[in-house]
Amino acid sequence: MRGNGRARKKALAMGICIFLCSGNTGCFPSQKGMEESQRGSYPETAVSEKKEQAELDFFAMNTYHTFSAYGSGVDTALEEARDRVLELEAKWSATEENSEIFQLNHGNGEVISLSCDTADIRNFTLEIAEKTDGALDPTLYPVLTAWGFTTKENQIPKAAELQTLLENTGWEKVSSEGNQVQIPEGMELDLGAVGKGYAGDEAAEILKEKGITSDLLNLGGNVQAIGSRPGGGSWRLGIRDPSGEGNIGILEVSDQAVVTSGNYERYFVGEDGNTYAHILDPSTGYPVKNGLMSVTVITKEGKKADALSTSLFVMGLEKAENFWRAHPDFDMILITEEDEIYLTEGIRKTFACEDPAMSKNIHIIEKGT
Repeated sequence: MRGNGRARKKALAMGICIFLCSGNTGCFPSQKGMEESQRGSYPETAVSEKKEQAELDFFAMNTYHTFSAYGSGVDTALEEARDRVLELEAKWSATEENSEIFQLNHGNGEVISLSCDTADIRNFTLEIAEKTDGALDPTLYPVLTAWGFTTKENQIPKAAELQTLLENTGWEKVSSEGNQVQIPEGMELDLGAVGKGYAGDEAAEILKEKGITSDLLNLGGNVQAIGSRPGGGSWRLGIRDPSGEGNIGILEVSDQAVVTSGNYERYFVGEDGNTYAHILDPSTGYPVKNGLMSVTVITKEGKKADALSTSLFVMGLEKAENFWRAHPDFDMILITEEDEIYLTEGIRKTFACEDPAMSKNIHIIEKGT
């Protein structure tokens, strides 16, 4: 199954690229080899002749997705996984009038009944918001709109406007019980910081239920790796250099989700000549500027990786390190504006810089320090 080639190019440009090598897992391809493998096709030698390969490209959740899988009956399995993503998008879209989130945001403060899917992601999002002390806040949608990040009509809002909008934000103001939810009039909920990760988990579960054990799901840069590469060995993901072209390093993973957040993806240059990016500080309503360029989170659950990549970016380097030490059930890669690379100790042997000279910039974050 071959979809839109443009979709693949768009998806791979979002911060994580996929590289595959038919040799040992410890080898890293040359620059030319990496460029040739960016389209994600697998070398013939890496695939058993008995394995059936399929790939499906589609657009959902405002980005391009590429699902690749190996095994028997993969075409049908991928289509079911895609349909699940589209089903969730229809429930969670902040702009689709028939979605549950749209009805909640325009419900004038009334109690709204949610489906189990929406109630579940709401609960998870609020749990992360509480755990991160509000670094993740799903109520910032009106503030994002004021900056034009939801409309693509970018502008610099006045300080007074931001202050007024912030009065109607705050995750702790969301009232929920069971499948019922209520938000104050004027507040708007947005699940975009978690939605792709949650959808990736759901798609992966469908594929596993169908007996597919070697899959790579790319949801607009959110990567969900199921099992290992066909033929054995870890999946090899290129972590984008946030301050330049190409990739800063290669990460090897198996059966994990990898999500990168950074202010280098969506930004605009204002009339004042300054750059304004889309990840906002919930306490000020202004784009985050704390010295970080990107945060990559590696963990079993896509929804957790999605939520934490944004939260940790908002926190900044020191607070992100402290958060990880208090909750060391994931790994992360933090890249600063000075091209310093901070890795948690769990991935010190599975991440390598593309340029060996950059290795001197790596710092290992350990639990006991």
